[in-house]
Amino acid sequence: MSAPARRMAISLFLPIAAGLMPAPSLAQDPGQQPPTPVTVVTLRAQDVPLTTTLPGRVTASAEAEVRPQVNGIVTERLFDEGSHVKVGDPLFRIDATTYQAAVAQAEAAVAQARAQAENARREAERVGALRDRRVASESSTDSAIAARDAAEAAVKVAEAQLQTANIELERTTIRAELDGEIGLAQTSQGALVTASQATPLAVIRKLDPVHVDVTQSAAEVIRFRRTMAAQNEGAKHAEQKVTLRLADGTEFDQEGTLTAAEPYVNETTGVVTLRLAFANPDRILLPGMYVQAVVQQATARDVVLAPQEGVSRDRRGQPIALVVNAQDVVEQRQPDRAAGPRQPMGRQ
Repeated sequence: MSAPARRMAISLFLPIAAGLMPAPSLAQDPGQQPPTPVTVVTLRAQDVPLTTTLPGRVTASAEAEVRPQVNGIVTERLFDEGSHVKVGDPLFRIDATTYQAAVAQAEAAVAQARAQAENARREAERVGALRDRRVASESSTDSAIAARDAAEAAVKVAEAQLQTANIELERTTIRAELDGEIGLAQTSQGALVTASQATPLAVIRKLDPVHVDVTQSAAEVIRFRRTMAAQNEGAKHAEQKVTLRLADGTEFDQEGTLTAAEPYVNETTGVVTLRLAFANPDRILLPGMYVQAVVQQATARDVVLAPQEGVSRDRRGQPIALVVNAQDVVEQRQPDRAAGPRQPMGRQ
């Protein structure tokens, strides 16, 4: 930009007026029409981010469907629908009578197996002592040792069955496996549920942070990556900042980050899915919500932005503007055609 600040004379009133040319008094010459007042604004070169708006949907950053792992009748719901739950919080309780009986039976089996193992160990010791005095045969000794080893193995089997019974008893209390917001209960007290059933009892979603999945055409992705490579900013791609425009037209107050891009182009639509991450402390963003993501694609360096009111078009549809040159003379200017539609008007 030249030493005198660049200015553009605009024949429309603007709220950012830097000065207003006063009109002559009608009392001086009643027959002469006063000149039209104009506003003059000063424009300066700046770096301008070039953005694109992409449609997308909000998704939870993590989601867990609550399902029973044992069969039984639901006896109690232990959470408030729509509340926040933590890992380990009890959610449902299933009738545990059958599983308590199974635990008692397994405990008895363990006690029986241990008693038989102890008896087999003592018998093996007696046979070994007789063999040392050459009273018992080698065959009797081998049989006693084998019976002892089998009894000790039976103890381990019974202990494993007891552990399984305790696990199933513990699973009669269904607990949260994820920190997040739990939705509506899909079952009620008295309902029969089965292990790994298709219908979840409830769904837990992690809403802070959330993900926003947007789509962009493959051609735009290629153009964006080439631009980033040309600017030597490829390393910053993963930390690219984005903003959201909500369904009511307002802007979300948290900035997001472009975290990942699906390395696949949909064969039907020709688009790539991009994943954005946003902090959501107030739980404003909910899964399934439609939003528009404003993503910065590149940065235009050292450009001049002109107010829309100051640009008009000639008979051929070309944009023109009135510019005050270095001699304070108003002249008509057109953008540099060779520079493309995104370039500013030619400089002084």
